[in-house]
Amino acid sequence: MSGGPELMTHHAYEEPDAYDDVEPDGDGKPVLTPEQRKKRRWKIIRRVGYGVVGVFVVLPAIAFVITYFLVDVPSPTEVAQNQSQAVSYFYADNSPMGKDVPRGGNRVLLGPDQIPDIMKHAAIATEDDSFETNSGFDVGGLLRAVFNNATGGTGGGSTISQQYIKKATDNDAPTLTRKWTELAKSFKMNQTYEKKDIITAYLNIIYFGRGAYGVGAASQAFFHKDAKDLSFSEAALLAGLIQQPGRSENDKVAHDRWNTALDRMVKNNYISAADRAAAQFPTPIPLEDSKQQAGAPPAFVVQQVKDELAAHDIPEDRYYSGGFQVHTTIDPKAQQAAEQAATDAMKGQVDDQLLNALVAVDPKTGGVLAYYGGKPIVQVNGQDQAGRDWADTPQNPGSSMKAFDLTAFLKMGKGLDATFDGSNNRTFDGRVVRNAGPGSSCSQQCTVSEAMMRSANTVFYDMVLNDTKQGPVKQAAQEAGVTTKDDGGQSIISIKDNNISLGGGETQITPADMASAYATFAANGEQRARHFVTKVVNGQNEVAYEAPTDAKPAFDSDSDKSRQIAGNVTEALKPVIDFSHLKCPAGHECAGKTGTQQHTKTAGEPSWAANANSQTWMVGYTPSVSVAAWVGGDGNKPLHGKNNSPIYGSTIAGPMWQKFMSLYLAGKPGEKFDKVDRIGGEVAPPPPSSDVATTTDSTPTGENPDQGGDQGDNGGNDGNDHSGDQSSSQETTPKHTKPSSSKETPTSGDDPGH
Repeated sequence: MSGGPELMTHHAYEEPDAYDDVEPDGDGKPVLTPEQRKKRRWKIIRRVGYGVVGVFVVLPAIAFVITYFLVDVPSPTEVAQNQSQAVSYFYADNSPMGKDVPRGGNRVLLGPDQIPDIMKHAAIATEDDSFETNSGFDVGGLLRAVFNNATGGTGGGSTISQQYIKKATDNDAPTLTRKWTELAKSFKMNQTYEKKDIITAYLNIIYFGRGAYGVGAASQAFFHKDAKDLSFSEAALLAGLIQQPGRSENDKVAHDRWNTALDRMVKNNYISAADRAAAQFPTPIPLEDSKQQAGAPPAFVVQQVKDELAAHDIPEDRYYSGGFQVHTTIDPKAQQAAEQAATDAMKGQVDDQLLNALVAVDPKTGGVLAYYGGKPIVQVNGQDQAGRDWADTPQNPGSSMKAFDLTAFLKMGKGLDATFDGSNNRTFDGRVVRNAGPGSSCSQQCTVSEAMMRSANTVFYDMVLNDTKQGPVKQAAQEAGVTTKDDGGQSIISIKDNNISLGGGETQITPADMASAYATFAANGEQRARHFVTKVVNGQNEVAYEAPTDAKPAFDSDSDKSRQIAGNVTEALKPVIDFSHLKCPAGHECAGKTGTQQHTKTAGEPSWAANANSQTWMVGYTPSVSVAAWVGGDGNKPLHGKNNSPIYGSTIAGPMWQKFMSLYLAGKPGEKFDKVDRIGGEVAPPPPSSDVATTTDSTPTGENPDQGGDQGDNGGNDGNDHSGDQSSSQETTPKHTKPSSSKETPTSGDDPGH
């Protein structure tokens, strides 16, 4: 009898009813009824379910509890000690350049009562509207973040607590381990502290821009007031900038973020719809961080470094928290030469609207040797304000664009010995194109080589319109190193009309891009990315970033072909130096191009403005350095010399370029360009010296537009003005019948230099 119960117990465990009365099949296996199969499936499902719960619920819960007790939440005081660290800068020779000290470095941590509720509410509405109810993480936000990542959308799922942990640990690695630990710390923070303490801690360490960590520093940096005095509109701007602090000086971004914050504050009932409607944008005080402090690196170099590092995973909020040492490409001798040449060029000038910039690039590395973008501090209505970086501001390049016309032409297999009609006053599709005076014209069988030396507008307008077309010219410029806005840069190259051929219309290029692009010609057709940083070392003496040194053939996948194209461009640009009455240091070969953009006279301007120019250039290089010198105005301004005479590329920009070259190359070994075979024909003799060219063979004084000077073969704009009553020495293509904007002048070109 004792065996009976044991057997029953055993069969009960095996669910005998599932197999009772089962007839075996021919192979001896039981044949299950539908009911028995259903019971068997559910048993499997239950076991799988138990396993899933164990793997995805029980084990993670146990792991989360263990992590919870192992982690600590950093205090704001601990975080503050690691933020706002000065960044040390070094020249290319490892000598110290200076320290970039953040504005908020000596901040005081505020208590909950020192931060107004409106600032807390603005941050909550903008960054984490479930803050008051979540436990450190928001499941809905996490799911939205996953969805956005999967669909290519924007927006993350981090709560204010998670953002605090991320900033406190300076760890934004996209790993599951980091996210897991962050969730545990966020949860622990919410179990340990009250909400008012959490939002206070967050606002004490978050980065707002302008070098300001914490709302106390930010309220001073943006509004020069204590945080307790912030208005709801000012609080909205600061809260909005939390997501994009590195773009705080971008007016459009600031307005967009301010509007977003206000809309979310209304949605969360922190302000009324009436307050929202009446809100006025709180214009920040002038940026004072650009002031050149004793021992500080050049302000515009610092900004370029920040932008470069931000593109390589060291954004501005990390920049001041790593104890970084930045080793730059800036050569101290070159930087001193640039500042001296730029300063000397403006001495004695009578036009207070004149601005200038100079950039030097090493063709062998792509590193920026010198960078002068103008004065970092300017006076506006008697007040100091941050100056604009003119080296990074696009302007019409004039006939310095012709180097890219030629590049596109050479890529077609056509060469310097091809001929065009270089005579003056040629008509294209009903539009008259002029050359800049007698010395800029040549015969009806003008070679491309001679046309480049003389800067004959009619030749290059014809070349682009009827041979290369506009698209390949843009491509050549981009291949050389011009970075356009549609590719993350600042420059604009328009192909909607033929103004591109003469560097006018909507085509605008920065001096930094021109220096980089011409450096590719100097480097025998090898293009290297322009950069300011060689490497960055963090506080632990570890390399946090190192610049790549890769080079690629620019104009053809075949490096020999690219080399030949660049060499032919150099061959065409070499005679321009002497023809423009410029000199290269003894022992050094130079090549280059000048450029001029004519001003468009507007109503109310004096009569002399009709002959004025608004932008002038000299861009040239040796095998070891490429330099872009720009002198112009802020848009379409009529610039003048003494007695209201126009200025040209050889008036100020040319001498500025020449002085830099003489200072920088002094004492350096002589250098010559490599020789290459001519494309499309045999080597031709140098262009003849014509009697026409010598009729105005004097260096321009800039005082009389009718006596010598590089009057500038000003190119055309997108109009159909066929007027022929303009002086040929002043205009080479027709003026637009409608005045153009300050960003788009009607004519552009270059300086023949006679």
